[in-house]
Formats: sequence, structure tokens, C-alpha cells
Amino acid sequence: MSEPFFSVIVPAHNAAEYIRKGLSSIRMQAFTDYELIVVADDCNDDTAMIALDYADKCLVRRHGLDGLARNDGLDVAAGKWILFMDDDDWWMNKTCFGKIANAVHAMDPDVLLFGFYWNTRGVYFQTMKQRVIAVWSKCWKREFIGDTRFPAKPYWSDVDFDRAMFDKYPKVATLNDSLYYYNYLRPGSISWRKEKGEIY
Repeated sequence: MSEPFFSVIVPAHNAAEYIRKGLSSIRMQAFTDYELIVVADDCNDDTAMIALDYADKCLVRRHGLDGLARNDGLDVAAGKWILFMDDDDWWMNKTCFGKIANAVHAMDPDVLLFGFYWNTRGVYFQTMKQRVIAVWSKCWKREFIGDTRFPAKPYWSDVDFDRAMFDKYPKVATLNDSLYYYNYLRPGSISWRKEKGEIY
């Protein structure tokens, strides 16, 4: 069996209320050469049951740490390229994966930066000098990731991962198209809790 072009990794924690929208946005993609990996981590709702309706691989874990959940996804990923999605976000339309596939095929980067819609702030286009430190805003070559993994943190583990990856001096390309919806300040989310001063 040949490897898929993309492995799409979704760490999910008690996301039953909103995860269907994100997983549906993956399954609606016109470009279909991908595997969808959902890691239901420390859930006490129906997240895992919902994920089973969509995912090619659904892992149930008890970490309570988003970094370790992402690592589990990486450890079983078979795709040449890695995409991440948070459990409350979604892809903008059905052409997103095709646009990313065309870009990485043409430019063969280690990391592709792409634009996204930042809820409350509008469209954001990244550059090498001004990028968002978030793993979902990029497409990563699995070979370049190698054995780099996320730290065991309850949130913002992607900050450490992103910095570790860019410390390896990747070949970087950019795609100036808004592909991803970042559901910033969703009530109950990490960004919302930070805004309210509940976490730092």
C-alpha cells in the first residue's frame, strides 16, 4: 500500500460540541490522497465516537497533554507531508488540500507557510520573518520532522515544536492564500482562558 500524500493529525479533548465541523471540512476536500488521524485525549464526552465516523485512525489516550497527543499522531503517520488541525478549527473550503499539494509539489520545501482567517482579526498571511508560532498554520515534510516531537505540556506545546523545527534551518516556502479558520477566543478555548487571565 502506497503512502498517502498527507497525514492530517487532529488532537481532540472533549470536543464533541464542535469537532464535526472541522472533520467534515477535511472530508469535503477535493484532494483525497490523505489519511485522517484523530487522537481523542482524556475525553469524557462523545469525541471518540464522533471521530470514528470520520477518521482513518482514531487513537484514544489518557495523557491530558496536547503535545503527547500530537506525538501519538506523528508516530503512526504514514504521509509524506504532515498537516495539523485543532479540534475547534476548520478548513475554509474544499480546495485547500489541493492548493497545498500543488505548492509543495512545485517548491518542495521542508515547511510551507499558508494564510488563514484569524477570528476577530481577519485574514493573516505569513512570511518567514513574520510567522505565527502554531503548527496548524504550516505543512511539514515528515522526513524533515524526523524524530522531533512535542514536549509534555497541557497547552502551547506547538510553540516549542515550531521553534525546534525552525532551529533546524528548514527550506521554507509560502502560499498566500487563506486556507484555515483559526477559531480564536472560542468560549472555553485556551485563547479564551488566557484572555480571561485563567492561564498564563
